[in-house]
Amino acid sequence: MAGNRRGEGQTALVTGASSGIGVDLAQCFATDGYDLVLAARSETALNDVAATFARTYNIAATPIAIDLAEIGAGRRLADDIAARGLSVDVLVNNAGYGAAGAFAGSDEATQLGMIDLNVRTLVELTHLYWPAMTANRRGGVLNVASTAAFQPGPLMAVYYASKAFVLSFSEALWKEAEGTGVQVSCLCPGPTVSKFRERAGTGATRLSRVGTPMSSAAVAQEGYDGFQRNQRVVVTGGRNKLLANLAPFLPRRTVLSMVHNLQSPA
Repeated sequence: MAGNRRGEGQTALVTGASSGIGVDLAQCFATDGYDLVLAARSETALNDVAATFARTYNIAATPIAIDLAEIGAGRRLADDIAARGLSVDVLVNNAGYGAAGAFAGSDEATQLGMIDLNVRTLVELTHLYWPAMTANRRGGVLNVASTAAFQPGPLMAVYYASKAFVLSFSEALWKEAEGTGVQVSCLCPGPTVSKFRERAGTGATRLSRVGTPMSSAAVAQEGYDGFQRNQRVVVTGGRNKLLANLAPFLPRRTVLSMVHNLQSPA
């Protein structure tokens, strides 16, 4: 493939890269010439994705199968990458999951695991790679949050709260990185066609009946383009932008009732 691609000479680490938005974000980086490190639990899917992207885009693609929800998994992943003689210029924190349903009676391990993956590992990996980025004055972090980040989420309380953390953390880092050459963006998709719905159980809620979900490829492209512009927050889709901008101006009780209704069984 022709030279002079924007990412040549750089490596992007993409977590949750075996399906959905993660695969499509990895493809965006590969198309632009970035080498890839792909991390997720599914070894077979990762191997297939890595082989396809390496062949199609003439890049190096390294798959690493790991469960990032485990405590300390971020450090183990970073150590594995370093042991292979690889460095990371761009970190894409995409790995995460949600669980629909009331907090009362929910599985404790599922709720705490959500925090470990959506928040703890994201911060761990960012903390590990941030010093090199600022020292090199290039690269950056693309965190995947959700439109759930803009309000509390009754019947999906921990997931919404975890994404609110990701949004707040990302915006703070964006400001800290100002003038350093390091880019930070937070991608906030709304309903998206991916395996997330199946795992989270949101396909049976009223929210799933509202509007047409975006394709993961379209979401990824908007996120990638926003990251390259160093856009602080990227909300995908016109309707989602409207709702995200409207939420702060509505009475909180009204917002809570609206979300509760949308997250209720259809």
